[in-house]
Order: sequence, then structure tokens, then C-alpha cells
Amino acid sequence: MNHQQITLESKSSFLYSFFFLPREKREAIYTLYAFCRQTDDIADKHGPPESKAQLLNRWEKELKNCFTRKVSNYFDSLRQVAEHFTIPFEYFLELIAGVRMDLHHRHYRSFDDLRLYCYRVASVVGLMCIQIFGYRDPLIKQYAENLGIALQLTNIIRDVGTDARMGRIYIPQQELSRFKVPSADIFDNKYSSDFHRLMQFQAERAHHYYDLAERCLPDNERRNMLVSEIMKNIYYRLLLKIEENRFGVLEAPIRLSTPNKFWITLRTVSQIKLLGSPANVI
Repeated sequence: MNHQQITLESKSSFLYSFFFLPREKREAIYTLYAFCRQTDDIADKHGPPESKAQLLNRWEKELKNCFTRKVSNYFDSLRQVAEHFTIPFEYFLELIAGVRMDLHHRHYRSFDDLRLYCYRVASVVGLMCIQIFGYRDPLIKQYAENLGIALQLTNIIRDVGTDARMGRIYIPQQELSRFKVPSADIFDNKYSSDFHRLMQFQAERAHHYYDLAERCLPDNERRNMLVSEIMKNIYYRLLLKIEENRFGVLEAPIRLSTPNKFWITLRTVSQIKLLGSPANVI
């Protein structure tokens, strides 16, 4: 299966934005996304953590061989993308470190711990993507970092029930205690007023990071960040829908319909093109 097939079959909300990239950049994104998807899938495979850790170690070793020793292997096309768009190799290692956290952490003590996880599995992906999109203002790096955290927090809120069925709770333990929500309530799909207050607190934090990302996006970079803005608007609307449904996420994730995501995509494109700002990539 090639990189484009892996990306398309993932059915990610990100797909709606990739189509607006020029061909070279779109193919580079497919290659990058396929690597991210396959790395993440290692942690989600069935089997004991030890086996998955060994598989992830081999994955990392082959990546290092290709990038640092120039050994030809599966990662050749990824290395070519990284070299062409000047993506730091450290970003790839950070992503693997984030996935490794999933193998060894079934919960997080504090938000500081969770934030590191969000940075590694989401912000780092954004930092890699902006190298492909192209940008001028260094503030865009802060935009990518904050947006990555916002998107990952939205994922965590959406997937509370799904993650619990896999034995994971990403909401910090300190906050479960603060809002008097036992872990057992989440594992048992038990709603309460305390649970709703806890989830509203998580949503407010996600809103905060969306706001931070917006503050770090200069108007003259909006067209360069069109792909990211489409992602942001789809996920932000998802967050609003989850709030409107009073965080009914324990039985199944709340999702946006395909027509809704398509409409958000077209509206974002129209709004950004109306700005008439210069662009490197669109």
C-alpha cells in the first residue's frame, strides 16, 4: 500500500484540506501523514505492550539508519521529503517518543504531563507540516504548536469512552480528583454533574489553545496555512458539537457528518481567499 492509499484509507478529517495543496506538497504530506499514521498504529495494535515496544524500537532503528546513515530502506521517500522541505529529524524522533508514551502510560498525573504527550503526537506533526506548507513569519511555529495541542485535546474529549474501553484515560488524574470523578465512572460509562463539569473544564482548555493559535497567525500567513485552518475549523466545530450534546461521549464518539465537514472546508477556503493576502503555496 502506498502513502496516498494509507492516507486516503485513514478517512481522517485532514483529508478535506490536503486536496488544496499543489501536487508536490500534497504528495509530501501524504508521505508524512502515512509515517505518522503507521507509527501511531503500532501503539494501537492488539498484543502485549512489550511486543509493541519492540516493534516501535525496530521502527525507530530503521528510521535512524535511513536518515543518519543513509541506509536505503522503507523510509527513503520520507527522508527525501524531510531533506527537500528542511524538516528537522528530531521531530520524527519526538513523534515516536509520544507514541512510546502510549505504551507505558495508561493515565497522566497532571496537565503538564499530558501537554508533553500532546506536543509530541500532535504539535510536532504540525511543525513538520508547516515546513511543507511554507511560511515567512517564525511566529507560525507557535501557531503550529498551540493548534496541535488544541486538536489533540479535542480528540481526547471526543474519545473519552473509546479510550476507556482500551484501558486508557487521558484526562489528568489531578483533575479527576479535583472534580470528584472516579476513574471507575468513566470505565463504567457513568454520567454525573461532576463528569459534565470535568468535561467542560477540558473543553475550556481546548478553547484556550485554539485562541492561542489564532493569536499566533498573522494575516499575511493565513493563505499559507489554509490546510491548517481547514483542520482547525473542522475540529473547532466538532468541539462545539460535543458541548452542545453535553459531552455524551462515553458510549461512542460524537462526530461531524461528511457534508458538514465539506461545508466547513469550502467556507474556510472562501474566507481566506477573500483576504487577498500573498501566499507561498496556494
